[in-house]
Amino acid sequence: MKQAPRQTLTAPIRRIRFVYVTLFFCFWVGLIVLRLGWVQVVRHSEFVRRAAQQQQRTFEVAPRRGMLYDRNLRELAMTVLVDSVYAVPSELGDNKENAAHLLSQIVHSDPADSYTSENRILARLNASRNFAWVARKLDPETSKRVQELNLKGVYIQKEFKRFYPNNDLAAQVLGYVGTDDEGLGGLELEFDDDMHGTPGHMLTALDARRHVLGSEESQPLPGENLLLTIDANIQYIAEKALDEQMAKVKALHGTVVVQDPHTGQILALAISPRFNPNDSRHMQPGSLTDLAVSDVYEPGSTFKLVTYSAAIDGAGVEPTDIVDCQGGQMTMYGRTLHDDVSDRGLGKITVQYALERSSDVGAAKMALKLGPDKFYHYMKAYGFGERTGIELPSETRGLLRPPRRWGSTSILSLAIGQEVGVTPIQLVTMVSTIANGGMYLPPHILLSSTDAMKGDPRLKPVAFHPENELPDPLPDGAHRVISELSSAKMRKMMQGIVEEGTGKAAALNGYSSAGKTGTAQKIDPATHTYSHTKLVASFAGFAPVSNPAISVTVVIDNPTAGPSKYGAAVSAPVFAEVAQQVLEYLGVPHDQPLKAKKAEPMLTAKDLVDDSPADSTTDLTSMFDDANNLPADDPLRNPAAVTAPQASADDKAAVAAAKASAKDKSPGVMGLLPAKVLSAFKANGGTSSSMPDTAAGEAAHLTPANTAPPAQAKSGSGVTVDASKRVAVPSFTGVGLRAAVEQADAVGLRVKPVGSGLAREQVPAAGTMVPSGTEIVVRFTR
Repeated sequence: MKQAPRQTLTAPIRRIRFVYVTLFFCFWVGLIVLRLGWVQVVRHSEFVRRAAQQQQRTFEVAPRRGMLYDRNLRELAMTVLVDSVYAVPSELGDNKENAAHLLSQIVHSDPADSYTSENRILARLNASRNFAWVARKLDPETSKRVQELNLKGVYIQKEFKRFYPNNDLAAQVLGYVGTDDEGLGGLELEFDDDMHGTPGHMLTALDARRHVLGSEESQPLPGENLLLTIDANIQYIAEKALDEQMAKVKALHGTVVVQDPHTGQILALAISPRFNPNDSRHMQPGSLTDLAVSDVYEPGSTFKLVTYSAAIDGAGVEPTDIVDCQGGQMTMYGRTLHDDVSDRGLGKITVQYALERSSDVGAAKMALKLGPDKFYHYMKAYGFGERTGIELPSETRGLLRPPRRWGSTSILSLAIGQEVGVTPIQLVTMVSTIANGGMYLPPHILLSSTDAMKGDPRLKPVAFHPENELPDPLPDGAHRVISELSSAKMRKMMQGIVEEGTGKAAALNGYSSAGKTGTAQKIDPATHTYSHTKLVASFAGFAPVSNPAISVTVVIDNPTAGPSKYGAAVSAPVFAEVAQQVLEYLGVPHDQPLKAKKAEPMLTAKDLVDDSPADSTTDLTSMFDDANNLPADDPLRNPAAVTAPQASADDKAAVAAAKASAKDKSPGVMGLLPAKVLSAFKANGGTSSSMPDTAAGEAAHLTPANTAPPAQAKSGSGVTVDASKRVAVPSFTGVGLRAAVEQADAVGLRVKPVGSGLAREQVPAAGTMVPSGTEIVVRFTR
């Protein structure tokens, strides 16, 4: 039997199938490995972060910002804990719109704050899943109302809020902070890194239902505390006096700086208008700038202190030397320099008298004695043209060109405070240099930086006590500018300015004072020339003269109200008020007899700039009664009862004398010079024939021999009258303000102007017999 042939095996086919299956599984395993590698390795950090977001919540714990103290450890800026509201949008679900509406009804209290409006809250909720701010740093009442809503997904978080307990006190010095506690101005900005501190972190674990399982916290490090040279009481005195004067003269802005001349420490830096750093939503941009270090202006006549002190120290000039003022004008290289109209006619006078009368010609001749290079050296030595280095942001160096860039007549301009830009800080430091014996000490406002808080024995108050010695060793940047002898001469000359010259309104009660007035014209942007209406009125001085305790600079920009816009009438009274109160607050011993009550200075023609006081419809009789504090039964309340027809023979003689005096108000300068200046003039060989007479306007600027004795103090009145001497009231009808004041000066009366133009009405009427020193109210109309 024949066997059938064997069939061929299909092993190769089976092997191929096995290979395919194996390759398939290898490919599948490879994909899994690659996917795991991608997830576990490449995207590891991402998934860890996402897991942490779901399982943990991390908060940055803000540090406590450093405190700001005045020198007596009074808190000027502090940090308090307040409530902020945030939401977790994923927990709100579809309830976002309703939650935004309810929350805005509570937290949106200020229409100017759009951050808490319903639309803005809803936009933040829609923009995030895990965290969105609703409102920041709420007051306790608002926070309580939010909690009472008991909304799911809405939470409260504690935050630090900057608080200024004195509101706007020293606002530009302290500055302010933003919502996240970053410094945005003043010392808050300058020392932001030091005061901010180091933030901490809080890690919170959550379960699937978002319940807190536990937390881990790293503590923040608080910022440094700053102890300032500012005395809050002196700061308040300066701000109050400045605000009152700003309201009277309706100026653009003003600055008062009070400095210790022997250390350079700033005791007060007042700027008006100010802002409240607690209310950041309503700040006016124009009030945020620290004008004391950022505002540059031409100083005008206050800069003559540099000119005269440099001439005394560098050119051998003596206060008793004679300078020829050439009738109040001089011409150089085609430019004519004029003195003030009231000083036209000044001839050969002493250097001291030229400074007291603020002669531009006299100052120019002092600068010419020095020469450009030496004059420039003294200006630089006083710190002009350089930053002082005070611990405040945005300080400017001012404007001062080197001699190679001067014009042919620049030395004349610089001598009188033109073609140079200074800051109030530079000006007060210059005055302090003269006051302390000629040593320039850089100004500073920071005493120390420390981590100690109030109550810590390491932190102690540094109350200010005036000293008469310079620090030893001298601080960095200190250098001698003028000699001690030159400084002593300048102090005496500056005292004469207050006693006999343009600064009479800066006189103090019980203290000697010294200083210099200044009125600078501003540049008109339209014409690029000096404006005749826009002025900067200033006064820089110190007190007491023999042992200066404080230096004070007052700068008021563009006064627009009042009979005078000069520094003598606008800024000098602010100096007097600030210096008087500060010296008494510090307990500085009196160096002059203390008067029962300081008499108001008599208004003279010298105090006036123009004939345009503000218009008014005030009742003149009431103003007269109030100005002279007349009792109810005083006959002067009925002027008709005390007019000229009822005057005695002696009074009639007084009327005739008044008329004669009004016709001749032009005694020569020799008859008007103070005794000390006259004696110094004669000591240098001067005679009456060598000094020309002046015009009638000049005579009105000094106290004539026939002027009534000073008014006496009386209870309840600023100024009273000398009842023992009665004079007839002149007729002011049809004359301007200056002429009216000159007539009143001649008979020992004062004028209170109302309105502008020519005199049309007066109280009391002409011919009324009134005591010497009475204030006559005169209405002027156009």
